[in-house]
Amino acid sequence: MIKHKHIDLICIAAAVLAAAVTVLLMFGEQLGIAKASANPGYMTRLFDDNRVHTVDIQIEDWGAFIENAEREEYVSCTAKIDGEEFYHVGLRAKGNNSLRLTEEYVLSRYSLKLEFDQFTDGGNYYGLDKFSLDASFQDNSYLKTYMTYDMMAFMGVPTPLCSYVWVTVNGQDWGLFLAVEEPEEAFARRNFGNNYGKLYKPDYRSLKAENADIALKYIDDNPDNYPGIFENAKFKTSRADQERLIEALRVLSTGENLETAVNVDEVLRYFTVQVFVMNWDSYLGHTGHNYFLYEEDGVLSILPWDYNLAFGTYALGMTDPIRDPNILINYPINTPAEGKYMRNRPLYHNLMKNDAYFAQYHAYFDKLLSEYFENGRFETTLRQTEALIAPYVQKDPTAFCSYEDHQLAVDTLSQVCRLRAQSIRGQLQGAFPATLSGRQENPDAGVDASAVQLENLGDFEDLQSAKERQDAARKKIEQKSA
Repeated sequence: MIKHKHIDLICIAAAVLAAAVTVLLMFGEQLGIAKASANPGYMTRLFDDNRVHTVDIQIEDWGAFIENAEREEYVSCTAKIDGEEFYHVGLRAKGNNSLRLTEEYVLSRYSLKLEFDQFTDGGNYYGLDKFSLDASFQDNSYLKTYMTYDMMAFMGVPTPLCSYVWVTVNGQDWGLFLAVEEPEEAFARRNFGNNYGKLYKPDYRSLKAENADIALKYIDDNPDNYPGIFENAKFKTSRADQERLIEALRVLSTGENLETAVNVDEVLRYFTVQVFVMNWDSYLGHTGHNYFLYEEDGVLSILPWDYNLAFGTYALGMTDPIRDPNILINYPINTPAEGKYMRNRPLYHNLMKNDAYFAQYHAYFDKLLSEYFENGRFETTLRQTEALIAPYVQKDPTAFCSYEDHQLAVDTLSQVCRLRAQSIRGQLQGAFPATLSGRQENPDAGVDASAVQLENLGDFEDLQSAKERQDAARKKIEQKSA
């Protein structure tokens, strides 16, 4: 028996403390206490974007890795991140058209994936399972993806973390890349808590097919008819998981009671940024992909991914790509793609049929313009980041462009966004057409963007001029490793 003259007071205090802990566990989020999963260790390490980090990829045969990169097969490496070594990390090239064109132009600078649990069960980097290294393919500014993610985060959309990284291979310089948190388990825990839902990266098998599933169209109740979604699930899914998602698509197809099947507010915020940055290598464009789909309790959200061809620079797969900056920068926000795509994109089209959602969409544009662009936040972030990465761009041995072309691209990106913001403000106020039909009736209405040279942001000619630089950097690594 425990004997203490204050035993009663101790027991009471212990009971009160236990009750307090229980309340914090149950209602901590409502009281403003962040979940542990919302602040994983990797956030303040690799994804501290106030500095340029270092990643040294230690690999036995870099030449063989480059030669076989198009296979997208994992090999084992040691990743030394900011001086700390992580062993048996999976490394592979990544990309779609960027990977194909890197191969076609006989280049060596691929975007990469680093996966910590590919060869080691439970392997992680302070809670992170995987991140990618974006090569800034056809992005001479190095800033398209970074700035778009900053806009998405500003608008409250669950967005991958990112930061700049100086990459070396076996101690030899390879270049400046953008490290991006891959949307998998760690991303889901950070954004949605430990009891997160299901995550998918819908993608097509062939652009010649209808791809109704990745357009998020309801087909029927058979999961086998949605291979573009379910074959690209990030987590193991059950039949019940599949049925829940299909039911959400069915509700979406009706255009009624959409809030029971769609996280409407979040989706509207996503489309606000998506339309601003004129990204047609996306759900709203020809390919219909490059997004993540999140489902929880039968409710769908769409999440951002892949912006190296944003800001009007997408031309891949288009038989007659638009090059006129006056058309692109003034592209209407109410019909942000051709009708043949819009009518087959129910997540946008059916939401915009609802007057209340349509009004909220416009309200979010006003917020983005007034609180991000017109008050100088965009330009400040752009220029601060430009200054941060400048010394690394100058010495980047595998860059797709010269440093002077990089500076020109940053200025062009600033110019494009400034004019795009002015155009959308005019569309909101009714001064400029906000639909494609309106632009056909009045093609000269809008901001004058004729001085803009969109090819300054990155074009195919840059790929041709980069080969000599990349060959030299690769040879240096291979000679040291020999």
